[in-house]
Amino acid sequence: MSGLKFKVKALTQRFTLKTILKYTLISLLFVIVLLFSVDAYVTHKVKSYLYNDVNKIPFNKVGLLLGTSKKLKNGTENLYYTYRINAAVKLYKAHKIKYILVSGDNSTKYYNEPASIKKDLIKRGIPEDKIFLDYAGFRTLDSVVRSKAIFGQNKITVISQPFHNERAIFIAKAKGIYAIGFNAKTVNTHFGIKTKIREKFARVKMMLDLFFDVSPKFYGEKIKIE
Repeated sequence: MSGLKFKVKALTQRFTLKTILKYTLISLLFVIVLLFSVDAYVTHKVKSYLYNDVNKIPFNKVGLLLGTSKKLKNGTENLYYTYRINAAVKLYKAHKIKYILVSGDNSTKYYNEPASIKKDLIKRGIPEDKIFLDYAGFRTLDSVVRSKAIFGQNKITVISQPFHNERAIFIAKAKGIYAIGFNAKTVNTHFGIKTKIREKFARVKMMLDLFFDVSPKFYGEKIKIE
């Protein structure tokens, strides 16, 4: 009798492990399908609003330059940062934007993306009075929503890498802002693979934020760009 109980227990454990493995694999497959489906949907919806050629992009009064850190954690140059600066300067000098709104993270006094970007823009010949700073651009959603809510812009040209522009423009469309994107140079596949994987998760998070109507962390007093 004890031998029979042992066999039943062993079969039960085996069945349980098999069931857990089955549903784990199903859940993993669902997550993968979800990530790639959302990613493809966002790209499809906004692809006609992206520009690579500075001669073809329409004029907008304000270019929204999305911030990132100047250096990587290991102290080396962050190419995403450098290429965004280059793109913003190119747009301004081609007279495709009149002002640059720099939006980034300034969560502590030791970390200030907008101030760092402003210094580099000025070094590249952009007049200081043509640069406005949004210190509360903690997330892409915050940056886009605040461009309208705080800085009064209903039309913007987003400046970042293509994958980032796509997400920003999707948010803008959902929030009633007309946005186009000027694509900064992309970073090579090896260098940017982690960012591309993270972007797929970011897009799913974006969909949830839009569904639940998540607001920026801060609003504040309105600032007129002129």
